[in-house]
Amino acid sequence: MTFKDAAYKDISNVFMNETEFGEWHTINGKKMLIVVDANEVEERGKKQFEHSRIDGLYEDNILIYVPRTTFGEQPVRGRTLFLDGSQYKVTDSRDEGGVYSITLKRYGHE
Repeated sequence: MTFKDAAYKDISNVFMNETEFGEWHTINGKKMLIVVDANEVEERGKKQFEHSRIDGLYEDNILIYVPRTTFGEQPVRGRTLFLDGSQYKVTDSRDEGGVYSITLKRYGHE
């Protein structure tokens, strides 16, 4: 078995395992096992992804990891995506060896 084979196997056996890191969420009406990482979005761009509140409005950013085989075609920047019923815009999408890291942004009212 090559390293790549082992890494792909770890996607479902370790990272997306619901007893380890994975959580069930609904994306665009489809239930998927994903990883939500609120800390990494902060680290990736404290300047770029700042949470802001202005006159009762807020901006929220979230980073999710989802297997390419589960999600399908990689989402493009600017695409609308619904996560657990809330509407987000894709601000970044990367294929990280069979797992998409997708950064999402939404605005709301307090």
